[in-house]
Amino acid sequence: MVKKGKKVTVIGAGNVGATVAFILAMNGMCHHVVLRDRNTEIAKGKALDMSQAANAARSHTIVSVAEDASGMAGSDVVVITAGSPRLPGMSRDDLLMINAEITKEVVQDVKKYAPDSIIIMVSNPLDVMTYVALKESGFPKERVVGMAGILDSARMAHFIFEKVGYGSGQIRASVMGGHGDDMVPLPKFSTVAGVPLTDILSEKEICEVVERTKHGGAEIVGYLKTGSAYYAPAKSTAIMVEAILKDTKQIHPCAVYLDGHYGHSDVVSGVPVALGANGVEKLFEMTLNDDQKERFEKSVGSVRSMIDVLKDKNFFG
Repeated sequence: MVKKGKKVTVIGAGNVGATVAFILAMNGMCHHVVLRDRNTEIAKGKALDMSQAANAARSHTIVSVAEDASGMAGSDVVVITAGSPRLPGMSRDDLLMINAEITKEVVQDVKKYAPDSIIIMVSNPLDVMTYVALKESGFPKERVVGMAGILDSARMAHFIFEKVGYGSGQIRASVMGGHGDDMVPLPKFSTVAGVPLTDILSEKEICEVVERTKHGGAEIVGYLKTGSAYYAPAKSTAIMVEAILKDTKQIHPCAVYLDGHYGHSDVVSGVPVALGANGVEKLFEMTLNDDQKERFEKSVGSVRSMIDVLKDKNFFG
């Protein structure tokens, strides 16, 4: 059997989706990137632009457009960024029903045309959309993963750098829990060049970093006015795609289905997992202190309440 080149489909060619595709094309991470968007013309324009950039970069990656869902056939990974963006003044919950319907529709296509793929969810509210994708696809829980923890950790790392002023690129920040105001930053597991954060910053400074991290997305929305962040979310997504395609088994915080882990079931939340060719290869249970346990409970609870809203409206049939 001839081994085929790797193929990644990105559904939603807005800022985040297009930037994910661009990073993959520039890195030569896969043989083929397919863009799929409701506006085919925009997707075609972006794909053409990226294909030319790939040639400038001497990358072997081909970027094309799926005019209909069958174009995603044979994908190893499907990245879903489709959804209504969060506008200023809009809560993540406002997005819930709109994006749940979009996710349901998109995932039915994935199930039909790319049944062996791994789904990476990026649409907000992230943890709930990952749950919707898992339920609607019927895929094993290892093959539906949400992107949030890498982004939140990167935001926290940057804010640590702003406080410390050195060690850029050597800062490892760690967060878990839901993506949003209920995320659980873990200073105990955060380091600057291997030195624990608690040895470098005061408790007050760490609290300031944590607060700013929680509202990191909203801060950017506030500046941009007409949209939300996309460079860091796209890079964080590309890191997950790379871990899967290269089967690195590297550990990243990702939104996954909990089945008794940390004492929670039938819910999605961000926890550290090893990512590889099968998706989630292993889920790690860290020892949390009482405060972190309490925050994690609260975070899981807010995701569960949104899942309950969908269940109450008979969304899952």
